[in-house]
Amino acid sequence: MTQTVVITGASAGIGRAVAQLYGKRGDLVGLLARGQAGLEGAVKDIEHAGGTALAVPTDVAHYDQVEEAARLVEDALGPIDVWVNVAFASVFAPFWEIEPDEYKRVTEVSYLGYVHGTRAALDRMKPRDRGTIVQVGSALGLRSIPLQSAYCGAKHAINGFTSSLRTELLHEGSNVSVTVVQMPAVNTPQFSWVLSRLPNHPQPVPPIYEPELAARGVLFAADHPRRKQYWVGESTAATIVANKFAAPLLDRYLARTGFKSQQTGEKDHDHPTNLWEPVDGEGGEDHGADGEFDDRSHHASPELWLSHHARAVTALGGAALGAAAVLVGTRRARR
Repeated sequence: MTQTVVITGASAGIGRAVAQLYGKRGDLVGLLARGQAGLEGAVKDIEHAGGTALAVPTDVAHYDQVEEAARLVEDALGPIDVWVNVAFASVFAPFWEIEPDEYKRVTEVSYLGYVHGTRAALDRMKPRDRGTIVQVGSALGLRSIPLQSAYCGAKHAINGFTSSLRTELLHEGSNVSVTVVQMPAVNTPQFSWVLSRLPNHPQPVPPIYEPELAARGVLFAADHPRRKQYWVGESTAATIVANKFAAPLLDRYLARTGFKSQQTGEKDHDHPTNLWEPVDGEGGEDHGADGEFDDRSHHASPELWLSHHARAVTALGGAALGAAAVLVGTRRARR
C-alpha cells in the first residue's frame, strides 16, 4: 500500500537515506530541508527508485514554514501517513565557547523543529484518527557527552516531549502513534559542515554506522510504531544500559576520553558551516547520505536484527528454556 511520507532534514544524512528507502517502496515522499542541491538530489534518488517526490525548502526552526510545507505536501501527494523528524544542527565546543545565539539556534532546529513537525503532523492525523510520527533520536539523548551540550540537551528534550505526548494520545484513545528511534554514531556529512571550535577535525565517536542501516531502523519503527522506543546499533544499547547502572563511572570515563574520541588526528581547517545557512544551497554541492568515514563504518548490526525479530528471538529462547527444563526433568526421573 502506497503511503505519503514527510521527512525533515531530507537533503543529507539519515533523512536522505530514509527518503531513498521510501522511494524504493514506491511511496509519495515530501522532502523538507534548507539545502537546494541536497533536495534536488533527493528528488532524483526517489524518482529513480520508483517513488514520487516533492521538495519543499523549509527551515524547521520556523513553525509557519513547517505548517506551509505540510499543506503543500498534502495538496500535492495526499493525506500524510508517516512523518519522520530528522533535521538537526549542532556545535562542537565546550559549553562556555558556544555563543548564546548559537545555542539558541541549535535548540530551535534540533528540538523545536521536532515540536513543529509533530504539531503539523498531528493537526492532520488526529482528525483522521490515524498516522505515525517517528522521532529520530540519539543515544546522546539518554547519555550526554562532552563538547555537544546543545545537541545533547535537544535530544533529551525530544524524549521528554515525546513521552508526554504519548500519554496524552493514550488518554484520548487515539490511533495516532508516536515512537522514537535512538541512533548510534552515524557516518553523515554533518562532520564536514558542523560548526566546530575543536583544534582537530570532528568525527563521530566509534563505532560508526552507515546511514542506510539507521534508515532501516526508522522504517521498521514506522511500520511497527506501538513500541515507544527502538535502539539502533550495539553501541546505543551498551551506552543506554551502562548509563542506567553506572552513570558516575561514565562521567569520569567520558571526561577522560570524550574530547579525543570526537576528533581525528588532522587539524581542522576553515570550512563552511550549516548552522545559519545550508552549505548545499542554490548552486551548491549535493553531499548525499554518507559522510567521509565510509572506510570505518559498519553496514550491519546484530542488535538491529534482534530488535526487528524480537518475538522470534523470545520464542526461540522460551523454546530453548523449555527443552532444557524437559531434559533436566528427564534426567532426574531416570535417577
